[in-house]
Amino acid sequence: MIILGIETSCDETAVSIIEAKGGLEDLHFKVLGSSVNSQIELHREYGGVFPTLAKREHIKNLLPVLIESFRKANLISDSQFPISKKFSSLEEFLNEKPQLDVIDLIAVTVGPGLEPALWTGINFAEELGERLNKPVIPTNHMNGHLASVLLSNKKIVFPAIGLLVSGGHTELILIKNWFEKEKIGETQDDAVGEAFDKVARMLGLPYPGGPEISKLAEEAREKNIKLEKEFPRPMIHSKDFNFSFSGLKTAVLYYLKNKTDANKLAVAREFEDAVIETLITKTNKAIAQYSPKTLIVGGGVIANKFLRENITKLKDKYPNLEIMIPEKNLTTDNATMITIAGYLEYLKSGVGKENRKLKACGNLKIN
Repeated sequence: MIILGIETSCDETAVSIIEAKGGLEDLHFKVLGSSVNSQIELHREYGGVFPTLAKREHIKNLLPVLIESFRKANLISDSQFPISKKFSSLEEFLNEKPQLDVIDLIAVTVGPGLEPALWTGINFAEELGERLNKPVIPTNHMNGHLASVLLSNKKIVFPAIGLLVSGGHTELILIKNWFEKEKIGETQDDAVGEAFDKVARMLGLPYPGGPEISKLAEEAREKNIKLEKEFPRPMIHSKDFNFSFSGLKTAVLYYLKNKTDANKLAVAREFEDAVIETLITKTNKAIAQYSPKTLIVGGGVIANKFLRENITKLKDKYPNLEIMIPEKNLTTDNATMITIAGYLEYLKSGVGKENRKLKACGNLKIN
């Protein structure tokens, strides 16, 4: 089956085309063509994602990104569609009669995310599906982050624990199988990626803040620079699996107010240490209680080198635990993970065999 995926939940416009084979016991995926257009530079001056700007950019970029993905997948030729040729609308492009019958299914993110941004992807997917007479299947963005590890074509042994860490989510999920999940822990306030961005702003660092803080923290470790005090690790000793990062963020704020000559490297290191220690401690508790066969980690924050290193070290304590982390290019928002999650949805219930009106849901829960 050839699946086309569309992702517009935040500030990346992404389209991917994959070949999906097999059932739940023998899943196999191959990327045929994938393209992502990032809006980071445009949102940097706002210190975060500006929803109306994101919507405008998605509308502008969806068609070029789609065509680029078709080209990478060798579904269109340069002779018929030269790179220099521009199209003003999807209708104009399709009127050139590209040979797209090979596509079996279209998967599109319907949430969670910024609803104005989500609607651009949904409307585009529905128009494409109608014009090509192909079914369109709604896909959960966070399911996509979990499913991204399937691109390795390794079999997942259940039960599994999923740790989702992104700009909008910090969650621990008990995964009994791909279609039966239970949220066992979540942030009570800021998501971890959000906390990184806010602390980066306090330190005068550009958006997105996560990579900037990590650079300083890594330099501090190399130079053995430490802060003279420890920041709190909120809820680290609570008996549940919930998180809290607002208190940590506030501690950084007050420290910087009282210490005008603070060493940014030391602050960045201590903040990152506090975040990673909290994530690892809670994940460790979940593993100890539920005895999963597999740990799946997904979301943009898993691109963080220090977090990846510490997640991997859990193998020392749990040698029989399979730890699955997506390739770095699949940690941030992308459409490949949406195609994979879409295929799982198709296997679950066959939804998408008939087109139906889709709806954006900014706070869609994982399922």
